[in-house]
Amino acid sequence: MKRLLELAVFGFSFGSLALPAAAQSPARWLAHDMERPRPPVVTPANHALPVPPPSDAIVLFDGTDLSHWRDAEGGPAKWTIRDGVMESVPNSGYVFSADSFGDVQLHIEWAAPVRANGRGQGRGNSGVFLMGLYEVQVLDSYENDTYPDGQAAAIYGQYPPLVNACRPAGEWQSFDIVFRRARFHRDGTLAKAARITVLHNGVLVQDNVEIWGPTTWLQNRPYTSHPDKLPLSLQDHGNPVRFRNIWLRELREWDESGPLAVENATVASLPPRELEKFAGAYGTILGDFGTIELVDGQLRLHMKTGQVIELVPRSSSEFAMRYTAARLVFNTNEEGSVAGFTMHLAGEKYPIKRLP
Repeated sequence: MKRLLELAVFGFSFGSLALPAAAQSPARWLAHDMERPRPPVVTPANHALPVPPPSDAIVLFDGTDLSHWRDAEGGPAKWTIRDGVMESVPNSGYVFSADSFGDVQLHIEWAAPVRANGRGQGRGNSGVFLMGLYEVQVLDSYENDTYPDGQAAAIYGQYPPLVNACRPAGEWQSFDIVFRRARFHRDGTLAKAARITVLHNGVLVQDNVEIWGPTTWLQNRPYTSHPDKLPLSLQDHGNPVRFRNIWLRELREWDESGPLAVENATVASLPPRELEKFAGAYGTILGDFGTIELVDGQLRLHMKTGQVIELVPRSSSEFAMRYTAARLVFNTNEEGSVAGFTMHLAGEKYPIKRLP
């Protein structure tokens, strides 16, 4: 990973981020510390590769051409294709996806050079950069010692994998990555850090970890506001690492809006004397349903099943069950007393009567 990304790509300059000089590492270990405990080695189960993409996937490489990839200047990618495989060409530079992405599920298959030449970081080194900023390390880590936060499937310089699930050089391996981008406030400050989950050869190796900032060699970089979508990139580190069957699914953005604000709001103001008439025991022909009590000016439904739910008045006869999509519509008898209610939930109606 020893080459810093300071590349102008598709109108966005990674080098123009003007990042502060350094950030304090949140890890107990120093970056690239050879004293850090090594992840235990596991042998992944055999699983069929290549994995076909689902119907909603965007296929970035199917073995036929590099039309979905560019070099650092936006021109044609300089990597080679042979036998349905794209291969890193030493000194050709990183390749970048022609399109930009944010939240994704990414599948990528890779193989280290058949001849396991070199050692440590010099053996089968490449990387998968989400948004061109956050690296999942590609490395021949099969019987090859290196610093734990730089071995295969590490979040480079930050998180070693939970286990070393690497296959021998020359064998095809898979990364399945779920990535949620960082969110920023309008003033550019960080709202949510990026998060990532990685399966290496079907084995969970990164479990929804929070990325501290852009991954780099010998530094910890803090977040600086960047676009919501940026190109994916693959690293040229001087080793002829091969890739195939690259596809991704764009994930829906986190939606933190919704009807809760409406449900939580008291849309009708009823005085306690009006609320008192709803208090009592309720049931069905099969038995007790629960009781409604007036507590501190609020109606609370104590269900027989144990739930206690506040009832929010929507009108003089309709109440929402707070934090749910259920609602109660009360009905009265000829004398004007509450006779029961109908609970509306998930498209169904449940008649509930008032008990003596």
